[in-house]
Amino acid sequence: MSQNNRKLHREAALTAGRPAPHIPPRQTKAHRIKDDAEAIATAHELAREFATDAVARDRERRLPIAEIEHFSQSGLWAITVPKEYGGAGVSAVTLAEVTAIISAADSSIGQIPQNHFYMVEALRLAGTEEQKQHYFERILDGDRLGNAFTEIGTKTPVDYKTNFRNEGRRLLLNGQKFYATGSLFAHIIVAVAKDDTGRVHIVFIDRATPGLDLFDDWSSFGQRSTGSGTVTFDDVEITPFQVVDHDVVFEKPTPMGPFAQIIHSAVQVGLARGALAEAISYIRAYARPFFELSIEYGYEDPHSIHQIGDVSIRVHAADALLARAGRLLDLATADPNDKTVAEASIAVAEVKALGTEVAQLAANKLVELGGARSTLENYGLDRFWRNARTHSLHDPVRWKYHHIGNYYLNGLLPPRHGAL
Repeated sequence: MSQNNRKLHREAALTAGRPAPHIPPRQTKAHRIKDDAEAIATAHELAREFATDAVARDRERRLPIAEIEHFSQSGLWAITVPKEYGGAGVSAVTLAEVTAIISAADSSIGQIPQNHFYMVEALRLAGTEEQKQHYFERILDGDRLGNAFTEIGTKTPVDYKTNFRNEGRRLLLNGQKFYATGSLFAHIIVAVAKDDTGRVHIVFIDRATPGLDLFDDWSSFGQRSTGSGTVTFDDVEITPFQVVDHDVVFEKPTPMGPFAQIIHSAVQVGLARGALAEAISYIRAYARPFFELSIEYGYEDPHSIHQIGDVSIRVHAADALLARAGRLLDLATADPNDKTVAEASIAVAEVKALGTEVAQLAANKLVELGGARSTLENYGLDRFWRNARTHSLHDPVRWKYHHIGNYYLNGLLPPRHGAL
């Protein structure tokens, strides 16, 4: 790593960090899921497994390397590969539900594939036929894509200093990324970078490429095991075959924006489901009645009953909005135009706004109704609030309300970008 990149790394990480974990090569090809029903069934099966050690992974900030391997080998990471390339080509409704199911069990694991699916969609929309055939086959076999998008130190989160330039007969990529969720677990790192003209592209880079370095320096209080740390590129040699135009997917109506956001929305809805289920389980097992009441069990408290009812209604509303958003996104995917893409974007924004609110509400009520004992570290119940709060900061919900209001009140179509 150059001296300049070392300096950038220290500024970005704010911690010393650890070297990236070793990701062993795949021993077998991943299972290929055939349809939506199999995807949902597989997600439920994996969620039961991932829930088992979710508290310990969060407490220890333990990277879920074995769990992610099982996740991708199950075939779930390839479910959006189009059918004509051998994938299941599942609906957006199914993708969102799979994400919510996994996130209810462990929201860190639920978030990790988000950028992988984003890159698959970018390939579908903007890749050449040769790129699609090559990368879709690798994804179907079990290779995982990791993101290297956002940078620290730029004016906004969508300003990029990372670039590639022509040097003789070579293309060289240089720069640094942070919030690189999924890259520590990835076989292929996908970087957002500008070319000599300032146009934005995504670049697919094999993990072992010289000059590419990964650092486990994610120190947030929530989503602790997403591995969302630093990636640096120091004269990484790339070829035109590895480069896909990223600007083009937003220059015309495409489902790219709402596709990206429905996965984030599903993480919040999953968190809300998980916190509500945990609240019911904990209250049934441990909550004590208030001493003014002549009841036997805490779950007979009329105030607790009322508030669990209230949260349940809100979680079910978020569930319904998530399914509705998925249906509208499927329509936009089948027939992308200004109207369908705007409708999908607004529908996804609605569920992101409500899901974010409900996830934090459910997480708060879990502890409030559980009582003081529920704050003990061994239960790990605080992880729901920490994870919901941290993940909600990916893109500001306040802007969702702005675009939703402008759409319904003033008939203004929302902008096209990856955060809406």
